[in-house]
Amino acid sequence: MFSDSVVITVSSGKGGAGCVAFRREKFVLQGGPDGGDGGKGGDVYFKVDNNTHTLANFQGNKTLKADKGQPGSGSNMYGKSGKRLTIVVPPGTQVVDVETGEVLLDLLT
Repeated sequence: MFSDSVVITVSSGKGGAGCVAFRREKFVLQGGPDGGDGGKGGDVYFKVDNNTHTLANFQGNKTLKADKGQPGSGSNMYGKSGKRLTIVVPPGTQVVDVETGEVLLDLLT
């Protein structure tokens, strides 16, 4: 079935929570903060594929979301970043903000 218009919600991943921790070692007075930052949330990319000719694969999916980042931990260990989401679309696809009608992207090649 040919589909030339779909409405989907796309969101990037949420960043991971940071860790509140303090360094505690023998013979180290007032070690100070020791918590790591949370991982970065996944990004969203649109990729134009000349071999894709329809948007039918988005018919059932109303929400697409990138992975979230992992939380940080003690010893200044950072959380793992979320995986990015790549959305493959045919040439000529326009990404439009439904609320404002503004064309955000015009993907030709």
